[in-house]
Amino acid sequence: MTSRYASLTRDDLAVLVPELLLIGQLIDRSGMAWCISAFGREEMAQIAIEEWAGASPIYTRRMQRALGYAPAVPGEGDIVDIFKGLQLDIGAPPQFMDFRYEVKDRWHGEFRLDRCGALLDVEPLGPDYVRAMCHDIEDPTFDATAVATNPRAQVRPIHRPPRVPADRNPHCAWTVIIDPAHTPVSPLPPYYAIEATRAATVELDPIVAGGEGADDYSGPLLSDLDFTRFSHSALVRIADEVCVQMHLLNLSYVLAVRKRARDAEQAEEICRKQLVGLAGIAARRIRDALALGADEAAAMRAIELHPLLNPVAYTGGVVDGTTLRVTPSDASADGAWIALCGPGDPVRAQALHAIVREIDPHFDVDIDGTDDDWTAHLARRAEPAAESSEVAVTAFSGGTTFEFEHRAPLPLFVV
Repeated sequence: MTSRYASLTRDDLAVLVPELLLIGQLIDRSGMAWCISAFGREEMAQIAIEEWAGASPIYTRRMQRALGYAPAVPGEGDIVDIFKGLQLDIGAPPQFMDFRYEVKDRWHGEFRLDRCGALLDVEPLGPDYVRAMCHDIEDPTFDATAVATNPRAQVRPIHRPPRVPADRNPHCAWTVIIDPAHTPVSPLPPYYAIEATRAATVELDPIVAGGEGADDYSGPLLSDLDFTRFSHSALVRIADEVCVQMHLLNLSYVLAVRKRARDAEQAEEICRKQLVGLAGIAARRIRDALALGADEAAAMRAIELHPLLNPVAYTGGVVDGTTLRVTPSDASADGAWIALCGPGDPVRAQALHAIVREIDPHFDVDIDGTDDDWTAHLARRAEPAAESSEVAVTAFSGGTTFEFEHRAPLPLFVV
C-alpha cells in the first residue's frame, strides 16, 4: 500500500520529518498532565517508564533495519549505532532535544544536551518533577533504548538536573559504555506486550534506490541530520517509521494507563484526552510547516498527513474530497488512536475536530456509520469553536512554537 507521504515533494518531506519527530515527543506533553491529575506524580513517572521501555526497543530496531545501520550481528551494535538511533527517535527530536555526541571508540562515547526542551517544559513545575523526569524516568529508559542495539550498553550521568546553578549548560551530560563485563539488560515487561501488537511488525514500502540523495544512514555518524540529504524514497520511509514510533509509544501508554485506571471508562477518557491534545498541536505544526492554507482542501490534507492516520499500511482510511472513510485495520485491531474515533458519542469526534479547527475554527466533522466502519464529513459551522482544554494543555509545551534552524552536518569520528 503506497504511503500517503509519497505525494509530498522531497523538499516538503525534509521539512516534515523533523516535525513528526517533535510531534512524537509531544505525546507525553499531552498525556502526562491527565495522568498526574488521575494518579499523582509518582504514578505518572512509572507510566512514563513503562511507556518508553515498552516501545523504544521495538521502534529503534525498525529504524536500524529501514536505514541500513542495523548491527551485522543482532545485539552486538556499537556506540555509533546507538547514537544514530537517538537521532531518529521521537524521544530525542532534533534541536528541541539538542544532543551533541562524542565517540571515543566503538565501545565508549558521551553525549550532552545543549538544550533540553523537555526540561524547559518541566522546570516551572519544580524540582520534584525535574527529578522524576531526569532521574526516575531517564535511568531505566535510556538503558531500555540502548538494549535494542546492545544489551551490555549502559548509559550513566556525568551530571543532570535539577540544574545548579539554575542556568547550568549543558543541561545534562552522559556516558555510554558497552562492556562485555556488564550484566546484559533485559527488556521490561511492557516490551513483550507491545512486541505482540500489529504495529510492531507492520510492513512499510521499501526504500527504492536510485533517486537523488542518500537511501540509508550507513555512513559515518553525523553531528546533525540534514534531512535534505536523503532521497525522496528514504524520507517517505522515515516519515512512516516515525509515525509507527508514535503508535507504538501510544499503545504502550494505553497499556500503562489501563493498568492503573479504576475502570475502562476512566482509561478511555485519559487516552482520548491525550489524543485530542496531540491531534490539535500536530495539525498546527503540520499546517505551518507545509503552509497548507485555510480552506477545505487544507483541512483534508491535514487529516491525510496526520500521524493519527499514518502510516496508511497500519491505519487504513481513505480521504476523498471532503470525506474520510475508515474501515477495520491493524490499528483498530490494536486499539490504537483510530479506535477512539467514530460515530455515536460526540467525544469520539473530538480528535478530528481538533485537527480541522487548526485550519479554520469554523470547521467541524460529522461522522456516521458503525464503530469500525465509518465516514467523517467535513462541515462548516456559523460560529468559530474555542480551543479545546486538551489542546490548551498541550500548548503549554515549548514544542508547540519551537522553530527549527538549518545546520550543516559534520561527520563525527573517534576522538
